[in-house]
Amino acid sequence: MGCEPTHAPEPVAALVLAAGAGRRFGRPKALIEVDGRLLVERAVATARAGGCTPVLTVLGAEADTVRAEADLDGAVPIDNPDWATGLGSSLRAGLTALHHTAAVAALVLLVDMPGITPAAVRRLVALAGPDTLATAGYGDQRGHPVLLGRAHWPGVSALAIGDAGARGYLREHESDLRVVPCADVADNTDVDTPADLDRVVHGSIVATVDG
Repeated sequence: MGCEPTHAPEPVAALVLAAGAGRRFGRPKALIEVDGRLLVERAVATARAGGCTPVLTVLGAEADTVRAEADLDGAVPIDNPDWATGLGSSLRAGLTALHHTAAVAALVLLVDMPGITPAAVRRLVALAGPDTLATAGYGDQRGHPVLLGRAHWPGVSALAIGDAGARGYLREHESDLRVVPCADVADNTDVDTPADLDRVVHGSIVATVDG
């Protein structure tokens, strides 16, 4: 009896959006340190541990400093010269950079959410396909990660304006969107201010990114 042929799973890329200036915080959030690790390093490690490849990190504000200070081993840094126009431009830059890859879908992570875990990433990655639209769910709220199947990239890019990201596209395609419960394995809190960071650190929201 012969062995059945096996096929490697189609790759799911990750986009770590880390281009903002962090004005409310006082410096780019990519360079904020939590538990001895910069937030951009944590996000890259989370994406890799969750099974994403390749991992692209979209940089903007103080990009040269981020490159110099952060360990981005395993990630491909992408410059977004239009970063000041909002998160949407970073999403567009990342999706454009993915067009030449074989990725079947792109998983979007924001750099300022240290409570996102590899376990949450894996739940989204398990659903990946070219037509997939999925987002993590936290109780009655939706959050990150967000999974965008390749067939949706042109539409997402067309509507990613200002700080809206993929929100408008997901709203227009509500009937196709899957919400994946992740509250038991991750936290959707974002770090916008030093007070937020204090709550994250002292509230044990920070995720372990290596498993």
